[in-house]
Amino acid sequence: MVTNPLDYVEPFGKAGASGFTFHIEAARENWNELIQKIKAKGMKPGVSLKPGTPIEEVYPLVEGENHVDLVLVMTVEPGFGGQKFMPEMMDKVRKLRQKYPSLDIEVDGGLGPSTIDAAASAGANCIVAGSSVFGAPEPAQVISLMRNRVEGVKAAW
Repeated sequence: MVTNPLDYVEPFGKAGASGFTFHIEAARENWNELIQKIKAKGMKPGVSLKPGTPIEEVYPLVEGENHVDLVLVMTVEPGFGGQKFMPEMMDKVRKLRQKYPSLDIEVDGGLGPSTIDAAASAGANCIVAGSSVFGAPEPAQVISLMRNRVEGVKAAW
């Protein structure tokens, strides 16, 4: 999370990034301008929200004419890896999936083999996993397991 995401759009675009996700908490005053600049640089815009932020705050960013392509629900407080997954955040994921069936919904924080089913069944189709993958003896197996679990429940959404 950065305090002024507008400052990073240009360098990320020049570096070849395909997407740019910003925290709603850092862009409440200028999210429309931010989305326009992200798209102008050829990147897909996404918005993230911290656990304490109501899900309704992102609805205008998904529904607007100049909309985001992804919503990232933080399942830990941003800042450092290895935190415990917050299962109560799955209510936000479920609400998003019900309201926006084709939206990319990402979850980040505490995801691994023991938490992937909760995230996938709630409607998350994009998973960020750090510690559970890089700390595993066989990272490829963890990635495969999580990918298969998400793919296995997509039809139920």
